[in-house]
Amino acid sequence: MTASLRPTTLSLRGLALSAASCLALALLVGSPARADDANPVLAKVNGVEIHQSDVTLAEEELAPSLAQMDPATKKENVLAFLIDMKIVAKAAEDKKIAEQADFKKKLDFARNRLLMDNLLAAEGKAALTDEAMKKVYDDAAKQISGEQEVHARHILVQTEDEAKAIKAELDKGGDFAKLAKEKSKDPGASDGGDLGFFTKEQMVPEFSKVAFELEPGKISDPVKTQFGWHIIKVEEKRNRKPPAFEQVKPQIEQYVTRKAQSEYVAKLRETAKVERMDKPAAPAVPAPATPATPPAKK
Repeated sequence: MTASLRPTTLSLRGLALSAASCLALALLVGSPARADDANPVLAKVNGVEIHQSDVTLAEEELAPSLAQMDPATKKENVLAFLIDMKIVAKAAEDKKIAEQADFKKKLDFARNRLLMDNLLAAEGKAALTDEAMKKVYDDAAKQISGEQEVHARHILVQTEDEAKAIKAELDKGGDFAKLAKEKSKDPGASDGGDLGFFTKEQMVPEFSKVAFELEPGKISDPVKTQFGWHIIKVEEKRNRKPPAFEQVKPQIEQYVTRKAQSEYVAKLRETAKVERMDKPAAPAVPAPATPATPPAKK
């Protein structure tokens, strides 16, 4: 192995982890693992075994630092990291680091974080059913379907006089796309000012109002927005169609998972006793006064 790939260098400097992640990883690596063909022992450090499952777990934890490595280099560096960690951890134990109050606080934080992450991951996974994802997709599709969108081009200039001059050229039969390439200050000028399809909310109000009122093929008078003066040409109008389910499935999975986790935490909060010592207690709301009983009519 070359010096440039020395695992110790990567493990102690390049593979930087948060204190919580390191401690969580150390806790898991230190747990017993069954040795078999699917989970072989890859190394021993002072008699303590490091298994393939330990390397797999560490790869997940260290993923951002390993992204550019090929599989063989990744495995070699992660294994070396675990070996170094075992060696240094043993030295830390010999120096009674584990008995220090600061270490105990970090260890407690890492344990709680690991417990939380694992439970929330399980809740999110349980909620990720085909039915739940399909419902989210169908609800979103209903909101999208029927919403109008416009395909338009525009020419953007700084002054009203420039815009009026361009409009005059267009009224005489000038080619819109050609003039956009020549005169527009917009970054999309090289595409003939083509903005593609957009909904009303995707453009500033002054621009959208004119674009959605124009009929296809028509060209607007100069329109002022915060960006300058525009000449707008509407190419086409249509009702917006939702994307295919498979196209947005990753976003739906993320939404369903996070929603389930958020709702689970909110449910736990309802029965938890939380006392904030850093804020004054909210003043008690006085009960409404009981109205006096009216005298009986004689």
